[in-house]
Amino acid sequence: MADNKRDYYEVLGVPRGASDDELKKAFRKLAKQYHPDLHPDDKECEAKFKEINEAYEVLSDKDKRAKYDQFGFAGVDPSYGAGQGGGFGGFGGFDDIGDIFESFFGGGFGGSSRRSANPNAPRRGGDIRANIILDFMEACKGKKTSVTVSRLEKCPECSGTGAQAGATPQTCPDCRGTGTVRVTTRTPFGAMQSTQVCSRCQGKGKIIDKPCTKCSGNGRVRKTVTREIEVPAGVDDGRTLRVAGEGDCGINGGPAGDLNISVTVRPDPMFERDGYDVWTEVPITFAQATLGDEVIVPTVDGKVKYNIPAGTQSGTVFRLRGKGIKKVNRPDKGDHYVKVSVEIPRDLTKEQEKLLREFDKAMENKNYTTRQSFFDKLKEKFK
Repeated sequence: MADNKRDYYEVLGVPRGASDDELKKAFRKLAKQYHPDLHPDDKECEAKFKEINEAYEVLSDKDKRAKYDQFGFAGVDPSYGAGQGGGFGGFGGFDDIGDIFESFFGGGFGGSSRRSANPNAPRRGGDIRANIILDFMEACKGKKTSVTVSRLEKCPECSGTGAQAGATPQTCPDCRGTGTVRVTTRTPFGAMQSTQVCSRCQGKGKIIDKPCTKCSGNGRVRKTVTREIEVPAGVDDGRTLRVAGEGDCGINGGPAGDLNISVTVRPDPMFERDGYDVWTEVPITFAQATLGDEVIVPTVDGKVKYNIPAGTQSGTVFRLRGKGIKKVNRPDKGDHYVKVSVEIPRDLTKEQEKLLREFDKAMENKNYTTRQSFFDKLKEKFK
């Protein structure tokens, strides 16, 4: 990890005590702003988008966030700080705090997991990330789409062994296959021992005299692949879809990692989403609000008719049960809320003005209950 990395909270523009909702809101805003699909061939936007995704991936995970808050980048990436005096607070030659205690007290204080790990044991491959942008209706209904990702796959030339055909990896004579070696350092306090990654085999426990020319002995090669995925109906903006086994291939026969797909949903000019509920504002005329009328309401499933009752006030909200968005992997749906707004006519003709004034003159206070109540309160206050 590079030293010029920005603090994850700074990347998302949130305080360190930000809630999950604040993190999600900030991530959505920045992801939309810098998404590569909206800025083709813009390397700067692409780099910022990757930085935003990396920050959100850590801070949205409670365990990773706790480690990051306590140890910084070293808490979420053990390789951070390599070559700069050691990976734990600058104690050169020590892998972690366990090494320091072991050197003083002869072990028994936890110790590094690297020390006891078998370098030849199967290890799971890493997870990879991808991003897709959906229209509002595509998110509501679901769709099949494809994503192109770069991932590590088993080398086809050596079948993952890292050795040329006919060559066999040999056990490292320095670490005897453990991947680590003990180093004794003389200090004013006496001889101190620490465990380090074997420099001869780089922690693999084996040495390949004739490495595979295609993968340079790593056993894995990077490849760009395209995979078709099924986006479930009801997926929301900011959600991550997990496709099991489509990440980097494992090591020593370990399982592959997962493909995590971040979803961005474009806003719709007519619908507003709230969870699985949908909101729509429908303009109606003064006459429709006064007399009542049948209006057409657009929903995610098409147009429906709804009877507006007489005397409907502007801003009234009606609920259409089960007309919202289908819930992910469930048969039920949210509701559709219709907010009506009474549109006041403009640019009246002389004849229309005359008729309206006659109408208003013929009205009585009992027809305006809210208005009458207001003036009654006003009269009481200033009597």
